[in-house]
Amino acid sequence: PAARGTSPAPLAPRSLPPQRKSVQRAVFSVGCADPALHVNMMTDFEKNLHQDMITQLHNCAAVGNAARLKALLSRSPSLINAAADNGWTALMYGARNGHLEVVQILLEEGCDRSLINKSRQTALDIAKFWGYKHIANLLANVKGGQSPNFLSNEVKEYENYFGLTLLDRRTEKRTDSKWLTKKQSHPTTVYILFSNLSPLVTSGREIESSQQPKVKLCRLHHKDVEQYMNETEEDILIFLGVELQFHMNLPIACNGGVLQEGEEDGLVAWFALSVDSASAEKFKQKHEDCYFLHPPMPALLQLPEKEAGVVAQARSVLAWHSRYRFCPTCGSATKIEEGGYKKICLKEGCPSLQGVHNTSYPRVDPVVIMQVIHPDGNHCLLGRQKRFPPGMFTCLAGFVEPGETIEDAVRREVEEEAGVKVGRVQYVSCQPWPMPSSLMIGCLAVAVSTEIKVDKNEIEDARWFTREQVVEVLTKRNQRSFFVPPGRAIAHQLMKHWIGMNPNL
Repeated sequence: PAARGTSPAPLAPRSLPPQRKSVQRAVFSVGCADPALHVNMMTDFEKNLHQDMITQLHNCAAVGNAARLKALLSRSPSLINAAADNGWTALMYGARNGHLEVVQILLEEGCDRSLINKSRQTALDIAKFWGYKHIANLLANVKGGQSPNFLSNEVKEYENYFGLTLLDRRTEKRTDSKWLTKKQSHPTTVYILFSNLSPLVTSGREIESSQQPKVKLCRLHHKDVEQYMNETEEDILIFLGVELQFHMNLPIACNGGVLQEGEEDGLVAWFALSVDSASAEKFKQKHEDCYFLHPPMPALLQLPEKEAGVVAQARSVLAWHSRYRFCPTCGSATKIEEGGYKKICLKEGCPSLQGVHNTSYPRVDPVVIMQVIHPDGNHCLLGRQKRFPPGMFTCLAGFVEPGETIEDAVRREVEEEAGVKVGRVQYVSCQPWPMPSSLMIGCLAVAVSTEIKVDKNEIEDARWFTREQVVEVLTKRNQRSFFVPPGRAIAHQLMKHWIGMNPNL
């Protein structure tokens, strides 16, 4: 289709003049005296033959000759995505003329439905423009398909902010109540204090590098927090893990892993302690150099990366405790076990006491966040919500629903929010997001349609941005027209990953 008011789209490709016989005669009349001429003429012949086969394939698609189309593809499967001078493919001609069987055959053979013609339209755009709803539905709902050439087959693993940590969680220690009790009063044990899910921090002194964060966790010890432990029902203690060991010079490493009675294991345990507002106020009065970091966003992004990972773990588990004070199955009181990672109902006969129930353990809410790439590979789709600061755009995102795959969640959310259909989905990386306890699953998603229809109930606006615009904002900090989330947000990293696909950048 062409834009309204311009020349109409072709119903079928223009036929080429029948040149094969004349070219073939010319080739076989050439002797060996001029091998270069022979090679050149063979090349011309091959080019004409190849172009002729493309035209035949496109004609079959345009007129709906499914049998002939299948025969051509069986002989030359590489022609399936071949484009004419105007950028049109066989799939586009089939979609333009409403030939459902042709479109089905091409999709079954693995054609790339994300290709665009010189009018910047995909086959789905064409079918929708000309009103072939059955074909548009087919093109929109095919999953996966051939990977576009701009989508890398290799994705290197990397960690995002909130994903790094100082600790080894040592989950086997959560059920060792004797060890936990001993570690709680050990002089080397570290406590981090929370009030209303905000961690206690201190502002560090000016240091050599201005890049280094100035805000850091207050690392307390048992003597600092002893009077605040178990003061009220709101006080919650969580075992977070032990400090990662980089040098194996501990007693446990020297005696084959068996500790004698009373022998130290050398492990430095960390606990998170949540106290009520009154206790928090008392503590602040005694420690004037400390304060509770609030509000959580963007304040938590100021922490050193590995401390941020500890806070993400602690805040998420504490948030679970604050929201699930009673048994979700029967509403009775519960008790905390396994270092804060399990709740057990106190009512005898409660169904949650039989077998394993996810109501007894901390929950994590999976969220897909996606960098949607235009079929041309050089634009991306960004959106904004009303609550965002003016000019801020970011990747689209949404919660994964029960019984839904990551890929389907990506496709559903993009269509719901922006009206754009997505084909190929590729996982990139993830980020724990303790607001209160989400896991952001970062993906690249290749659009197969380009028209945007924003659902105002979901987002305020969505637009296609060029690669150059995104590069300008990310690398040159030019935020006059729009800006994106900070570097510690996974949305920022997904944009960087996308522009890094281009080897010229």
